[in-house]
Amino acid sequence: MSAQFAPGTPVVPRGGLVLLDPADGTVLRVITLQYNPDTITRTLQPQGVGAEPGDRSEALRLRGPAHETIRLEAELDATTQLEDPLAPGNDAVAAYGLLPVLATLDLLVNPTAGALIAQDEAARNGAFEIVPVESPLTVFVWSRERVVPVRLTEFTVTEEAFDSNLNPIRAKVSLSMRILTVDDLGFTHRGSGLFIGHQRRREQLAALHPSDQLRALGLDGPPGGT
Repeated sequence: MSAQFAPGTPVVPRGGLVLLDPADGTVLRVITLQYNPDTITRTLQPQGVGAEPGDRSEALRLRGPAHETIRLEAELDATTQLEDPLAPGNDAVAAYGLLPVLATLDLLVNPTAGALIAQDEAARNGAFEIVPVESPLTVFVWSRERVVPVRLTEFTVTEEAFDSNLNPIRAKVSLSMRILTVDDLGFTHRGSGLFIGHQRRREQLAALHPSDQLRALGLDGPPGGT
């Protein structure tokens, strides 16, 4: 159901996922979060060069982008759509509850039945190497300032209420995603262009934050100075 806004009310964009064809960038599907989560947790693990303590020559070097993980919990509720089942787009919800949107999310981490059958047929026909199925490029969008390629690493669904046919009508979805970098994709991949753009925007935003004065930390000069 399309949201209704009173005149003058600012339209708040919703976060979500965009699935792209990795070859030509065609948009295959857009999945918006029904409600923006109240919190998002980001964890960054620096990729240092020195593998062992005491490797003094490499202590300050970074061998690549940090491994960054994003975690969020989204709420899904079919109540509004069920109140007006004849509205455009609400017929599937009236018939199946939240199963269509949950199935869409399930397919982010599962190959299609057709792909599985094709792999089995290739194996039966004596193929020496079965190439794993390439999934669409998943892009996490959280405002125009943060558009990043990701891989889902964990997906948990808690179904909390059901209709008379046992279709879920209220659920919580927990998503864990790792941002894909040039180390994961290589510089020629379409997703790497998205990551480089994200990194450049992060540098631009960092440049907007002014450096504080040393005296704010109780120092009269550079650390380590005489």
